[in-house]
Amino acid sequence: AHIDSGKTTFTERVLFYTGKIDSIHEVKGTDNVGATMDSMELERERGITIQSAATYCRWKENNINIIDTPGHVDFTIEVERALRVLDGAIMIVCGASGVQSQTRTVDTQMKRYNVPRIVFVNKLDRQGANPWTAIDEVRSKLQLNVAAIQIPIGLEENLEGIVDIVDMKAYKFEGASGIEPVEYPIPENLIDEVEEKRMELIEKLAEIDDDIAEAFLE
Repeated sequence: AHIDSGKTTFTERVLFYTGKIDSIHEVKGTDNVGATMDSMELERERGITIQSAATYCRWKENNINIIDTPGHVDFTIEVERALRVLDGAIMIVCGASGVQSQTRTVDTQMKRYNVPRIVFVNKLDRQGANPWTAIDEVRSKLQLNVAAIQIPIGLEENLEGIVDIVDMKAYKFEGASGIEPVEYPIPENLIDEVEEKRMELIEKLAEIDDDIAEAFLE
């Protein structure tokens, strides 16, 4: 996705929560270490990814290969190379700034290589974050038939957790660096929104799956 949407930071968290690395380090190397995927000194100084970096992790019974790609337009050829070998992609969209010009470029590249993707709306703790605006932009600007599978509990400085609208469960993340997911009842003030977004998800799925459509109509 576009520059500064949080791709490398996201990857760092994936590696940490899957047990691949023991601690989280930040982009720009403010702790004199830097993010795991930023191996070049210039990347750590500038806080941007210049060349794609590959790694892997294991989650439950699944081996996951990861390629962290640049977001800057000057290095878009790195994204092009990575997409030729990927089975799927995660398109990261900033919850505050939404779809940007480079997001459109990456989306075009994904479509060119027929790479299936999920959209991850990031930075919901930032001022002005709105996941529904971001999703609407993905639909209108990228023409992607997306629907939420989670909704946040709170936004900006009040972000506390998420509700999984597939399993209908709420989670908060406790302990050091949020290492312990704890299940909670869905907050009462979110029940109507959860049911609305769950119905929207089912309707989107029913448009492309006959079995779901039949069950939905029944």
